[in-house]
Amino acid sequence: MSAHCCGHDHDHGAASASPAYRRVLWLALAINFAMFGVEIGAGLAAQSASLLADSLDFLGDAANYGISLFVLGMALHWRARASLLKAASMGAFGLWVAVTTIQHALAGTVPEAPVMGAVGALAFAANLGVAAMLWRWRDGDSNMRSVWICTRNDAIGNLAVLAAAAGVFGSGSGWPDYAVAAIMSSLALFGAVQVTRHALEELGQARAAAPAE
Repeated sequence: MSAHCCGHDHDHGAASASPAYRRVLWLALAINFAMFGVEIGAGLAAQSASLLADSLDFLGDAANYGISLFVLGMALHWRARASLLKAASMGAFGLWVAVTTIQHALAGTVPEAPVMGAVGALAFAANLGVAAMLWRWRDGDSNMRSVWICTRNDAIGNLAVLAAAAGVFGSGSGWPDYAVAAIMSSLALFGAVQVTRHALEELGQARAAAPAE
């Protein structure tokens, strides 16, 4: 994805502060927090690295939606700083998934494929619904952009979990699970770089627009 796919020359504060966007964020927060509870339990029960990774992703997204709600309507530099915080959380998630995947690979853990498939399908439906609600605001400022990127990555990750479940079931090996967890780690790290670049550009714009003292 091009680094220039985001709009950089407009302040979307008014759009992001709209009542409709607030309602969508509150609903997205509730869905993600509920799915975190479902997936953390299923991931531990099934010993699946990809489900555990996805559960932490749901928790991180719930926190990100909460941060986005807090900064809605604030000045551009505050929204950009919030985006930097969210980018840091995305990067930390990516690193955590990488470490967890290595641990499971070294231990040779084989997860329970039926549990992975059922929970992965539920998670995909949840994220697809959230992504559809957020589609209208996908090209906003870095704060809105980061929310969209997180949700998009989640839906892609859910499809990968379903593929991993089929791979584990067919092969009797945990390697499909490890591979998907590695993909999810890469998505999180790439998304963190995208959001950081956009937020830094916005901070530069805010400094340039600030009145000289």
